[in-house]
Parts: sequence; C-alpha cells; structure tokens
Amino acid sequence: MRILAVSDQVIDRLYSAMVKETYSGVQAIIGCGDLPYEYLEFLVSILNVPLFYVPGNHDPQHGHLVNEYVQGGTNLDLEIHRHKNIWMSGLGGSVMYHPGAPNQYTQSEMYLRVYKILPRLWLRAVLGHPIDILVTHSPPAGIHDDNDPAHQGLRAINLLLRLAKPRYMLHGHTFFYRQNLQDYVTRYHQTDVINVYPFRVMNIPIAG
Repeated sequence: MRILAVSDQVIDRLYSAMVKETYSGVQAIIGCGDLPYEYLEFLVSILNVPLFYVPGNHDPQHGHLVNEYVQGGTNLDLEIHRHKNIWMSGLGGSVMYHPGAPNQYTQSEMYLRVYKILPRLWLRAVLGHPIDILVTHSPPAGIHDDNDPAHQGLRAINLLLRLAKPRYMLHGHTFFYRQNLQDYVTRYHQTDVINVYPFRVMNIPIAG
C-alpha cells in the first residue's frame, strides 16, 4: 500500500493542486500530528483517499466539536483500525513540557495511556498477527529524540514496541537538526521506527 505520511510542517508542493499528479497512486494518508486541520482536509479531498492520524502537542484536545477533529479523517489515538488488510493503531501526544496544555503527558501518564491499548495489541502479537503500523506523534526514548524538554522521547512507546511488535512505527515531532548523526529509519527489536517529518511517501507491503 502506497502511503503519504505527513507531520509538523506544511509543505507547499503538497498544499497544491499538483499533488495528485506528483504523488499519484497514494492509497492512504497518515498524519503524525501538529498540522493544520485544513491542510489535512485538503489532502483528503484532493487525493480522495482515507486519512488516519493522531493528535500532536499543538493540536486541540480531541472531542466532539467540529473544530476538534479532522473532517474525513480517522483518529487512531488508542484505537485499532484496518484498511486494505493493513492494521494500524496510534498514540498521540508528547512529553509534558507545558503543564495544562492539551495532548501533553508526563512519562508516567503516557504509561497509563499505553496500558489502555497494550493488552489488545500484545494479544495480536502473541497470536502471530501484530499490527502493521503504529502511528505516534512523539518518538520512543533514545530513538530520534532530543535532550530539550519538549522533544524527549516517550519511554512508554519503547514498551509498546517491545510487546506489540508492530512492523513499522511512524512518528513526527522531531527534526534532525544535527545532520548525519542518525538515520530517519532505526530498527528497534522487530520494528522499523521511521521519522516522517515533514513528509515521506512509502510502500507498505500488504499481507496475503
């Protein structure tokens, strides 16, 4: 399945009528957070494919009002969804650096959030059917993260990867300002952790 993954930064060549020709064949959009909802809705409309996303630390708290979710999109946060035989789940938010702000959590709070979905994902892994893609906003601790308070990785994600064993994890939130120090793809146990900031087009093999 051909996927357009986006995160954190609006890209002019995507926010254009030419995107349909330039990135033809895209079958799904994955949003890793911190993007204007009108940008995501534009991509859904012009590419005419499903959008699956998680909220970032600059997004509004997800609720039931129209301006609190992306129209035409599916919020993967603590959910499991299937699209074209690709199984996906998600975990939104970042580490807390501004108390009271939406979608920010302490390391302990994020463990509690992970425990809400971990049993279902762990059981799938035990039965030999792990999810294909885990979508997050933040990176795991020690992988693609940074030392400043806002961009530390989340330790709960490391636990989730070890037990749920997704094939791929897509995240945003951090950018490689220190060039050449690490690749945008890092293998962690059985998962390819991929930093999609600001966007990447990739092909995810569909299981038979």
